[in-house]
Amino acid sequence: MEDTYLLKHPGVKKKILAGGTGPLPHFPPGTKLVFNFQTLLDNFERTVVDDSRLAGRPAEIFVGKMFKLEVWETLLTSMRVGEVAEFWCDAVHTGLYPIVSKGMRLIAQGKDPLEGQRHMCGMGNLFHYHSTGFPELDELMRTPQPLIFIMELLQVGDPMSYHRESWMMEKDEKLSTVPLLHMRGNALVKQRQFREAASEYKEAVLLLKTVQSREMPGDADYMNLACLIVPLELNYCQCMLELHEYYEVIEHASELLDKHKDCVKGYYKRAKAHAAVWNEKEARRDFNMVAHLDPTLASLVHRELRALSERMKEKYWQEKDAYWKKLDVKDAADEKEKKDSVDEEEKKDAQVGDEGGKDDGGDKTEGKDWQQMLRLVMLLQEQGNVLMKEKGFQEASTKFKEALDYVDFLQNKVRRGDEDWESLEKVRLPLTINLSQCMLELQRYPQVVQLSDKLLESHQGHFKALYQRARAHAALCNEEEARKDFAALEKLDPQFKPVVRQELKKLGENLRSMHAQQNKTYWLATQEKLGPREAQRKKFTRELGDSEEQANEIKQSCKTNEENSDNENTASAEVPSDPN
Repeated sequence: MEDTYLLKHPGVKKKILAGGTGPLPHFPPGTKLVFNFQTLLDNFERTVVDDSRLAGRPAEIFVGKMFKLEVWETLLTSMRVGEVAEFWCDAVHTGLYPIVSKGMRLIAQGKDPLEGQRHMCGMGNLFHYHSTGFPELDELMRTPQPLIFIMELLQVGDPMSYHRESWMMEKDEKLSTVPLLHMRGNALVKQRQFREAASEYKEAVLLLKTVQSREMPGDADYMNLACLIVPLELNYCQCMLELHEYYEVIEHASELLDKHKDCVKGYYKRAKAHAAVWNEKEARRDFNMVAHLDPTLASLVHRELRALSERMKEKYWQEKDAYWKKLDVKDAADEKEKKDSVDEEEKKDAQVGDEGGKDDGGDKTEGKDWQQMLRLVMLLQEQGNVLMKEKGFQEASTKFKEALDYVDFLQNKVRRGDEDWESLEKVRLPLTINLSQCMLELQRYPQVVQLSDKLLESHQGHFKALYQRARAHAALCNEEEARKDFAALEKLDPQFKPVVRQELKKLGENLRSMHAQQNKTYWLATQEKLGPREAQRKKFTRELGDSEEQANEIKQSCKTNEENSDNENTASAEVPSDPN
């Protein structure tokens, strides 16, 4: 009777409205109670504050699990299954009801009941927040008062008849559950059900951390629990690697390595995750740490680092190709838009400006910043190189000319001799050399000479520029300039002498062909080149040389005949006379 009517609980009055069935149940810790309730104000109208039937689902609490409104556990454990009772509770028992009611209302709306709350006790949240969002509950917070609860106990669940969450378990129960979760996780991994296995490992880790939080850091029990957590965390990370959840792996492995600095597997799994998300520096650091902690894994680390390098190279070229393709599309769209907006008069002015040799960047530089122009230079140079390999010299020369226009424009924006100017000059050098080579292949020799002269003003003694200019002079039959450049090349690199001799031979052939086409003899061409007097002197010198050579030949012949005659006389004197 005392337990049924709560006679020993001050501030509580009970009135049974409908009797239940069977004896009074036993309520061990963890018993699940399912019930409907209605909350009324203790006034003349008995105003209804809450009704669980309107929410569409009954309420649930677990015995001994510190429900915020402790008096409800007392009320429900005095009831039989199916019983309906009315309880009057003093304000001393109902002070936290606004917080409980707010949570239940949010749950009924499908929201998180802890949304916006800080980690503190219920009374702390009660005073920290000035409003619950519900006017009637705010009034109860301002003026705590007695409340009437009409409750109907629907079901009493056995503690072992449902899945118990971690917060409902005792310490021993949690520790005994961890091996089962570990075994279930391993079985799921063998079936390649990695997400389900990760859930088992994660739950086991949470149980151990809950128990560990009640131990003193540094104690034996605390350290033993930490050792039990390590393999579970590593298994969880492996499952996340298989599921490609790399940032989850990095987060958990980093947390593990903060406490266990010598965990080789932790470094290895984090390195794999970093490599998967292109964190090259972090991946190399972790792989090297693996090899440092366990030298037997050096060969494995070497293979992983080599694979990482290949993947980074592949990614670099893929991103580069994608970037240039986007840039090409953007430039094509911009160029089309500009062409559509420019009228005929502006086009004519632009053509006149081009014919006049003005090079101020033109419309090509309009709307482009420094970085965009540099990217365009790189793109044009790369395209020109490809066209040269395919022997498309005309198209390649167009690319190189456009790139040089951008370089000229940028150099005009900086002071000559500055660091930026020197950097741009380094970019100009290969572009000019390639353009000159295209002009050589297209047999536009005057342009080659002009480009080489300009380049050699700032890069004296540049071997390629000298060689291209020498070949252009030879093709133009500028004998003196060609021989001067070829002599300079031979002086710069004596090993280049065979090539110079071959080029000089070609030069001689070109000169003879030109003279033959002009119906000129050698002496007439020499006379035009050196003048009449110098040509006559050269001719006389050559004739004189020929006469001296003939005299020497006659003298040598006579000397030879005299020697032969002397040899014959000596031979006849030595022969004995015939006695007969």
